[in-house]
Order: sequence, then C-alpha cells, then structure tokens
Amino acid sequence: MMSKRCYYEVLGVARSANNDELKKSFRRLAMKCHPDRCPDDPAAQDKFKEAKEAYEILSDQRKRSMYDQHGHAAFEHGGGNGTGGFNGDVGDIFGDIFSDIFGGMGGGRARARRGSDLRYLIELDLEEAVFGIERQIEVPTLVECGSCGGSGSQGGKTSTCATCHGHGRVRMQNGIFSIQQACPHCAGTGKVIANPCRECSGEGRVHDERTLSVKIPAGVDSGDRIRLTGQGEAGPGGTAPGDLYVEVRVREHAIFQRDGDDLHCEIPIRFGQAALGADLKVPTLDGEAHITMPPETQTGKLFRLRGKGVKSVRSGRTGDLLCRIVIETPIRLTTEQRDLLHQFDATFSGEGAAAHSPRNTSWLDGVKRFWDRVTA
Repeated sequence: MMSKRCYYEVLGVARSANNDELKKSFRRLAMKCHPDRCPDDPAAQDKFKEAKEAYEILSDQRKRSMYDQHGHAAFEHGGGNGTGGFNGDVGDIFGDIFSDIFGGMGGGRARARRGSDLRYLIELDLEEAVFGIERQIEVPTLVECGSCGGSGSQGGKTSTCATCHGHGRVRMQNGIFSIQQACPHCAGTGKVIANPCRECSGEGRVHDERTLSVKIPAGVDSGDRIRLTGQGEAGPGGTAPGDLYVEVRVREHAIFQRDGDDLHCEIPIRFGQAALGADLKVPTLDGEAHITMPPETQTGKLFRLRGKGVKSVRSGRTGDLLCRIVIETPIRLTTEQRDLLHQFDATFSGEGAAAHSPRNTSWLDGVKRFWDRVTA
C-alpha cells in the first residue's frame, strides 16, 4: 500500500500557513479536480479526495496539532475522528465554488429572504459628535402592513405552492450539475396567497415614515456608521426586516478642525504680544484654557494642550488641542501709530539689524545660492 503524502505537501502550503492560506489552496485544488468537473478522470478524483482529507485535518486546530505531533498515525483506527465528513469551512468553500461555476446562482442553498437594509445620513455639529447626542429621525421606508400583519393574505389564508409543493426550493439542471434554488413562484416560502390583502396588494408591507430615536455615542466622526438592527425595510410576506445604518457627517466648525482624536485651532495675536510675550485665553470644547506665550514667539509656533481634544469612541483615549500662533498685521492705523511704527522700524537699520530677524539671514543666503545656480 502506497504511503500517504504529507498533508502540507498535498495542499502546497508551508507548515506555518494560516487558515486563509489553507482555504485558498484547497479552493484552487477543488475547482480543478472536483469529480463533477472531471467525471472521466479517476486521477483527478483521487487528488480531490486527498486534498479534501488534508484540508479537513489542517483547518481544525485540534486535529492539526495532533497531526503536527504524530503525523498520519494520529488518525489511524479512527483516532481523533480525523476523516469522514466535511466541516463547516469545507462547505463554505463549495458554496464559493458553485457560485463561481453558476455565476452566483446560490450553490444549492436558498438564502432566507429579508427586508432591504437602509442608509440614513445624519449631520452633526462638532460639539454633538464629541459629546454625543440623542436625535429623533424620520425614515421613509416599507413597514409591516397593519391589515394583514405582514402575511400579505386577507384573513391569513395561504395555500401550498404548486411549483415546489411546499418545499420552497426547486431543482435545476445545468449540464452535469444539479442544484437547488429558491422557488421563483413563492420566493422560497412554500406558500402562495389565496386572497391577497387589499391594503398591501399581497406584499405584506406598505410605504410609511417611521420615527426613530438614535443615540449617537460620544466621539463619533464623519464616516462612522451606527447600525440599528431590524429597523430597515420590512421583509416581504412577513419575513425578517433589514437593518438601518445611520451614517455620520460632521459639519465644519468655525474655530476647530478635527484630525482623528486631536483638535487644531489658530490663535491670532498682535506682533507686540509676540515680541514681548503674553498670557492668552484659549477656547476649548469644555471651557477656557490658558497659554503662557514666551517673548519672541514666531508665527506657526504650536502649543499643545493635552487632554483637550476628543475622547475616542473606540479606544477611550482623549486627544489633544494644538494651538497654532498666527501674528496679524495691524490695520486701520492712526497717524500716531504710523509715526510710532516708523520710529520703531528705523531702529532696525544698520549692521545689527539682522540679529533681530532670525529667519532673514538664512532666507537671504538661500536666495543668493539660488541666483548663483541660475546665473552659473
């Protein structure tokens, strides 16, 4: 009797392969060697059985550990219940394979019908997003018909579907494959309505506007979604409703810009304050804060106020507030102010003027090097 090949060799993966790599490799082999695709090739069928057995062992963590320690001997004489039947992952893979072959016809398993999911866009101010809020929203949707209770039938009477004989599924032949799919006549319910409801015309649902209360957690940001299970469209014929996804959009703020959990703002100051230093009051989302600005502060200087940003809705970490200094040029000067500025500016003439302009010398040097390259 020929000895079994190593399961890792059969699937063509390394011993360190994760479950996704195992699944991808087995799916490739199954697509190539499945008996329904190679009915006249016994060798291909043997390869398929070998690959199926290897994947069933290696995709189960307990069985894989036993195999790594003892090899094939771990499953001889029925030890470890190693073979004999697909596990859930193998079934999922075959569903993918049949979906590929038939262009998404269902792979023999009829999906349960349910109502459609809905999307609702809610706009919030920055303060509402940061601290959280409860908001009433009105959602136009399909709701369960009150006259028939969602059944679609007047008086609740239904009869067995003549197409599928109450099974909800019908068998279809596609070449060598025989698959099942939801019955097109009763949509998989196995029942047909004898006397359709006049209110909903047998649909089991009607158009209406639903008012819901949505609790927005603190710390949400634009693009975040809140899922309200079962608050989407009612399902046809009394089936399960879909879900409602409330998507958040945060409006621009007059003072703050948000960057993740951090907030940014600009603080305009006079150049006299920048030169001499000043104590500044800074707005935050929960009150005022104070910054001591040292003398000779330049435009663009950042001051970080720790813990004054946004508390993350996921990690619970609170960000910072970063304040950027912007020195403003004064406008609407009086005659006296102009005279004073002329006198002040005159003090910067002479050889020592460069000492008062920290960036001027480096900037002039850069300009000189640039012109030297251009004229060279």
